[in-house]
Amino acid sequence: MGLGGISIWQLLIVLLIVVLVFGTRRLKGLGTDLGGALRSFRKAINEADSEPHSQLTDDGSKSSESVQGARDRVDS
Repeated sequence: MGLGGISIWQLLIVLLIVVLVFGTRRLKGLGTDLGGALRSFRKAINEADSEPHSQLTDDGSKSSESVQGARDRVDS
């Protein structure tokens, strides 16, 4: 017995049907597109984490002041 009551043979049959319906060329393209999308998503997340956090001013525009800079002013 495999994953949640599905045997390995049932998974192989489903995989065979998917390959017959879509073809290997289309599945390869789908895998390439999905991999590229995940790669760019991870890159965007990493870039967003590396940027300093900015605060919004009263009028809704972004200030280049970081949160740490605001904390330093409060402490002094």
